Amino acid sequence: MSHGALHGVRVVEIAALGPVPFAGMLLADMGAEVIRVDRVGPAAPGAGAQVGTDPRHRGRRSIGIDLKQPAGVDLLLRLVDGADVLMEGMRPGATERLGLGPEPCLARNPRLVYARMTGWGQSGPMAHRAGHDINYISLAGALYPMGPADQPPPVPLNLVGDFGGGALYLAFGIVCALRERDLGGAGQVLDAAMVDGAVSLTAMFHGMLAAGTWSPRREDNVLDGAAPFYRSYRTADGGFVAVGAIEPQFHAQLLAGLGLSADDWPQYDRSRWPAQRAELTRLFATRSRDEWAALFDGTDACVTPVLTLAEAATHPHLVARRSLVEVDGVHQPAPAPRLTGSGARVPAPPVGPGVDTDRILADLGLGGAEIDDLRARAVVS
Repeated sequence: MSHGALHGVRVVEIAALGPVPFAGMLLADMGAEVIRVDRVGPAAPGAGAQVGTDPRHRGRRSIGIDLKQPAGVDLLLRLVDGADVLMEGMRPGATERLGLGPEPCLARNPRLVYARMTGWGQSGPMAHRAGHDINYISLAGALYPMGPADQPPPVPLNLVGDFGGGALYLAFGIVCALRERDLGGAGQVLDAAMVDGAVSLTAMFHGMLAAGTWSPRREDNVLDGAAPFYRSYRTADGGFVAVGAIEPQFHAQLLAGLGLSADDWPQYDRSRWPAQRAELTRLFATRSRDEWAALFDGTDACVTPVLTLAEAATHPHLVARRSLVEVDGVHQPAPAPRLTGSGARVPAPPVGPGVDTDRILADLGLGGAEIDDLRARAVVS
């Protein structure tokens, strides 16, 4: 069995919140060796009490290093010597103040990909300001189009900024930089910003806006809930179904399942949409979520139940594809995407902060007395 597409790639991940551990998970799932550098002490960001059940931390080894001590900085630089990638998620300038910025790291290892993950980026007037997912996607224009027109935009979890616009672009950038390096280039610095990624995710809507096929008004478009055939509806039991019957042939099957006549239900007559939404709201409230799911099962009406996280883990389709796996009793996403040449493996469970410290230090060539001295000085944990 393949060890994974990224087998042989060594990543040093300075523990952080949000997208950095998720990117580390993606790389580890594909076979990269990821060493997480945790802070010395109980409040290690990205680790702590939740590490045992947080899938983002699976497939790692962990070493605890106090990066505020010169000896700790030296240890991290020794890890950099043998690494392909360094990932950090601090504010701009923080690693430079520690003596761990791109300049000393690339001087030690010119082939290193120095991957930086921030919300606002390394440059620009807001680069040093605090922020969270909702702030990045609001400034990117990604939040405004979401939700009903008469309500504030809803919080789309932290999927769009942290993970979609952040971790995925960070991991993608790392793989691109490694590819360039392996084709004869050198290492380089990667500036991944959640605000940039969120802007990138809006590409299709910018194109539609330019073409005149996207209204700047909220809840006034096919994909933003205005269309009666592309939205969610509450069911009789308090559940929900999602309807996505955009194409005419799928819309026809939706109408057939609901007992409606296509002749009386023009799909793209926008003047009829408010009344159609009201009628579908009434109809879907007459049966339970699972009754509707059963009625449309096997059709192309594009009607699906809105499942909870726990329910998704037991849905027959996801079970058949093993989209979720169980690791140490925790249901979690399986590695994705799937590569035919790189067999999928069950991920290793997350490890606690610093549990591999001695073994990693030994790999760096340190002896027992040296490790004991570092531990006595609280340089490592």
